[in-house]
Amino acid sequence: MAAPISGELSGYDQVVQGLIPGYASLARLGVALLAASPLAAQAGAEVLVAGCGTGAELVEALAQRPDWRLSAIDPSEVMLSAAQQRLGTAATGLTWQQSTVEALELEASFDGALSVLVLQALPDDGSKLAFLSALARCLRPGGQLVLVDLMRPALPLLEEQMAEAWLGFQRASQLEAPLELLEPLTHGAHPVGLARLTALVNAAGFGDPARVFQALDYEGFLLQRSS
Repeated sequence: MAAPISGELSGYDQVVQGLIPGYASLARLGVALLAASPLAAQAGAEVLVAGCGTGAELVEALAQRPDWRLSAIDPSEVMLSAAQQRLGTAATGLTWQQSTVEALELEASFDGALSVLVLQALPDDGSKLAFLSALARCLRPGGQLVLVDLMRPALPLLEEQMAEAWLGFQRASQLEAPLELLEPLTHGAHPVGLARLTALVNAAGFGDPARVFQALDYEGFLLQRSS
């Protein structure tokens, strides 16, 4: 497989990097965690990127594990196109599908999966559970998922301070972006607390979530499909 082409950050990536503390390292961390997991550590592992966006996780996966067989899914044609352009000739060996993971109804074919900033966009009306259940079904028993999402503050008394800190981070990042980019990342989110997330992932077929990353209210978890 050809080496990945990093290129310049897209407008979307620049916005998210200025919005989310630690975002620049999230793809690297997520891939490194999955690469150390029992199944995805194997040569030629099948790995799914659910909600690939503009391709940050794909670029990092190709850099760290060029042997992986990658599948990229996103419901947005615009995002898929941006990811394909970003990777250039390195995208040749990837499988691309414009879809949601729920619609594909995949069955136990992947050794690992990555999902960054996807679950937060889904309301907790059955949609979150459907998404997580689909991810669990598509993983082989023992397969792991790296999940990164906006969470509800663990300490409600700190909620106002956390919100002010987030605004301060954005100001310090000199974030200026069109409203259509900011809206789904700020006001269009449906965060849940850790207890609710645990209940959801258990119901979907995963063990308890292990926190591996936190920056303000953004948290990353390692989940393993139950046998």
